[in-house]
Parts: sequence; structure tokens; C-alpha cells
Amino acid sequence: MDNKESNKKPGKQLKNVAALSGIAIQMGATIYLFVLFGKWLDTKYNGGEKLFIIIMTLLGVAISLYFVIKQVNRIKY
Repeated sequence: MDNKESNKKPGKQLKNVAALSGIAIQMGATIYLFVLFGKWLDTKYNGGEKLFIIIMTLLGVAISLYFVIKQVNRIKY
């Protein structure tokens, strides 16, 4: 009855949990910074319209998802 899960080290599981929680913080910070940049672009070049904030928010989400997928693929089970 050798189960693979019983052979896992607790330190490795803790490391994976820490990495996943860090990913959430990184994703939120990336999206937030892109939103701020979009607001700045709108006030500077677009006269207060919301074109750049929408574009930059979507770009921030796409970039943060790309990095999340890269980091999750690196985590070993």
C-alpha cells in the first residue's frame, strides 16, 4: 500500500503553497499597475475618456495570466 501522496515531503508541499500564494499577489500587483498606467495615459492623451484604461487593463490581465501559467508549469508535484 505504497501511496505516492504519503511519500511527499511536507516541506515541498509548503513550498508549493507559498509559490501559489505569491502568484496571486504578483497577479494583483501587475493588473493594478497596468490600470494606473491606463489612467495616466487617459488623462495625458485622451482627455479623460476610458479607452486606454480598458486596453491597459486587458493587457495587464493577459500578461499576468501568461506569467501565472509559466510559474504553475514550473511547480513540481
